[in-house]
Amino acid sequence: MTAVHSVAGLLPPGKPLIDTAPYCAPHHSATMQALVGGGHGVARPGAVSLAHRGVLFLDETPEFATRALDALRQPLESGHVVIARSAGVVRFPARFLMVLAANPCPCGRFSQRDSACECPPSAIRRYQARLSGPLLDRVDLRVEVDRVTRTELTTCGTPGESTATVADRVRTARERAAARLAGTPWRTNGEVPGRELRTRWYAAPGALDEAERSLERGVLTARGLDRVLRVAWTVADLAGHDRPDAGDVALALQLRTGVPRGVPMAIGAPA
Repeated sequence: MTAVHSVAGLLPPGKPLIDTAPYCAPHHSATMQALVGGGHGVARPGAVSLAHRGVLFLDETPEFATRALDALRQPLESGHVVIARSAGVVRFPARFLMVLAANPCPCGRFSQRDSACECPPSAIRRYQARLSGPLLDRVDLRVEVDRVTRTELTTCGTPGESTATVADRVRTARERAAARLAGTPWRTNGEVPGRELRTRWYAAPGALDEAERSLERGVLTARGLDRVLRVAWTVADLAGHDRPDAGDVALALQLRTGVPRGVPMAIGAPA
C-alpha cells in the first residue's frame, strides 16, 4: 500500500508508512484512467490500486461511464492491473473490496414496497442496464434497501450489535479461515480459486444442491456458483461450522440473488 501511494505521490506529509486500510471513493465523473490507472508517459496507479487491501466505494454507480465500470472487471478477477505505455509496462496491485451504491431508477424513488416513482419502465430498465451483467457477476453480495419510513426514523427501536461485538466475530471467522488455509498461497476465502474450493475443501453432502439447480436454470453462472461457495465458507466461519451446510449455502445464494430462502427463483433472475 505504501509503495503504491508513494508512486502516486500521495503519501501523507510526515508519515512515510501507511498502516491503515485505504479507502477510495472517486466521483462518478472519474475517467477509466482515473479508476484503473494510466496517463501520458509513465503510467500512474488509479483508484483500484490506491484502494489495494482496502475499500473502493463507488457512489451513484450507474452515473459512471460504462466503459470505466467495465474496466474494473479484470482487476476484480486477477487482483492486479497491467498497463502498457510507450515508456514501458507496469503492473500495480489491485486487490480491493468493491462497494457499489446505486439508486433503483433515475429519480431514486422506485421501491417494491411503496413507490412514488414516475419514471417510465423503459427509463428504469435503461438506468439499471448501465451496470453490465459481467460486472454484476463479480459482485458477491446484493442488498436492496427500502426507503426509511417516518416510524422507523422517529422511533427508538432496539439497538443493534455494537461494532466491537461484530469485529470480534469477524476476527474469529478470519482466524478459522487462516487456520484452514495455512500452508497455501491464500489468506482469505475470497482469494481461493473456485477449482480449489470445489476439489480441496468440500461442503457438507447435499449442501450445494439448490445452488447447482440454480446453475442449471441459468440463475447462476459458473463464476456465480464459485462465488456463492466462497461466501458460504465465510458464512460457515462466522457461524463456527467446520464446513458449509445447506443453510450456509442457502444464505449465500440469497445474498447473491436477492431471493429469500424458501422462495422459488424464476428463470432469468439476475445472477
